[in-house]
Amino acid sequence: MELAEKRYAQWLAQQGLEPELRQELDAMHSDAEKVTAAFYRDLEFGTAGLRGVLGAGTNRMNIYVIRRATQAVAQYLNETELPKTVAIGHDSRIKSDVFAREAAAVFAANGITAYLYPRLEPVPALSFAVRHLHCGLGVCVTASHNPAEYNGYKVYGSDGCQMTPEAAKRVVALLEHMDYFTSAKTTDFDAALAAGSIRYIPDEVLDAFVDAVYAQRVGSGEGIENLKLVYTPLNGAGLECVKKLTQKLGIRNMTIVKEQEQPDGHFPTCPYPNPEIRQAMQKGIDLCEQVHPDLLLATDPDADRVGVAVKNGDDYLLLTGNEMGVLLLDYICKTRAARGEALTKKVAVTTIVSSAMVDALAAEYGFELRRCLTGFKYIGDIVTSLSDAGEVDRFIFGFEESYGYLAGDHVRDKDAVSTSLLICQMAQYYKLQGKNLADAMNEL
Repeated sequence: MELAEKRYAQWLAQQGLEPELRQELDAMHSDAEKVTAAFYRDLEFGTAGLRGVLGAGTNRMNIYVIRRATQAVAQYLNETELPKTVAIGHDSRIKSDVFAREAAAVFAANGITAYLYPRLEPVPALSFAVRHLHCGLGVCVTASHNPAEYNGYKVYGSDGCQMTPEAAKRVVALLEHMDYFTSAKTTDFDAALAAGSIRYIPDEVLDAFVDAVYAQRVGSGEGIENLKLVYTPLNGAGLECVKKLTQKLGIRNMTIVKEQEQPDGHFPTCPYPNPEIRQAMQKGIDLCEQVHPDLLLATDPDADRVGVAVKNGDDYLLLTGNEMGVLLLDYICKTRAARGEALTKKVAVTTIVSSAMVDALAAEYGFELRRCLTGFKYIGDIVTSLSDAGEVDRFIFGFEESYGYLAGDHVRDKDAVSTSLLICQMAQYYKLQGKNLADAMNEL
C-alpha cells in the first residue's frame, strides 16, 4: 500500500501528463483500492511481453509503460549483433495505433529503424514481416482475445517467434533501472518518418504474406466456388487478409457478419471476443440461421486464432481446438498421401496437453509427432530448429488446443489466415462427399 501511494504521488506530480490519464488520476484520489490496483506493482514483462488493463498507473497499459518497455527492448537489441531494425504491427484494440506509434518513436530515438504497418494487420503478418524485412525484432500491439479494457505488447525475435525467455530476462533486468518518465528516449514521429528512421511497411510485404499463405493450400480445390461461407473478424484485424485469400481461392459466396465487420476495440457485440466461446460466435450463428452456409468462420481480434461452427442437427456446433487440429492434420496427411507424398519423414507438433487422437494419426500415417510445452512459441521454436538444420520441409502442421494452428514455414506463430484457407479447402473436400466438418469429426 505504501509503495502504491508513493508511486501515485509521483505520477500526480508529473508535469505534462497525458490529459486523459491526468483525469483518471484525479478521479481515483479518494479511492485507495483503485490507487493500489493501479500502482502496487509494475506490469509484468514476460516471454509474451506485456498485457494489462488500459489506464493510468504502473500496473496499467499507457504510453509511459509502452515507452519504458520499448526503451528496454531497444537497449537489448542494441547490445546484440542483430540487425538494428524492428517491424511493428497493431490490431483494432483501443489505443493500439497510438502505442505502435509511440514504440516506433522510441526505437527511432535509439538509432533503430522502425518499420510500421500503416494500418491494422494480423499477428501472423507481423511475424512474416520480421523475417521478410530481415529485422532484429518485431513488436505487435495486441491483447489477442482479452476483453475490450485490455491491451498488450508482444515482442518477437528475428526468427518471427515470440521472444525467448533468455531475451525477456535481459529486458526485465534493464527495466529494473528505468523510470517511467525520464528513462525512455523518444522523438517526434512525423519528423522521424520524414527522416526515414520510421518507415511504413509497403503493401508489397503484405502481398508477399498473402502469397505465402496461398502457397500453403493443399488439395485440388475442386468446386470451391460452391462453398458457402459466413465469416466474422470479430471487429478485429482479420478482414483484409481473409478477404484477399478467399478471393484468390475462388470462394464467391462469403457473407460477412455486419455487426462485427469493421475494426472496433470496444467489441460492442460481445464482452469477450474469443472464438472459443459461443457468445462471441452468436451473431455469426444468427446469420447462419438465415443464409444456411456450409460453415461459420471466426478469427479473433488479432487474427492469430480461428474458430469454426457447423450445423449439427437443429443447432450449430462449435468445434474445439483439439477437434479442428485433428481434422486439419488428418486432411493434410490424406491429401498429401493421395498425391504420392511420403509422410514417414514429416514432423507434426502439438502440446503436452493436446488431444491423444494425434498419436493415433501418427500411427496411421507414419509421421513423427513431437510434443512441447503449452504456448505457441514452443511450436515455433521446433519449426525454427528444423529450419536451422535445413529440414524445414519436414514440418507439416502444428497446433495447440486453444485454437492456434500453423501449416508451413511462412511465419513462426499461430496463423488464423492460412488456417482459414485450409479450413475452407477441407470443408469443400468433405462437402463433395456429402459431409460437413461435424460429420468428418464424428467419423474420426
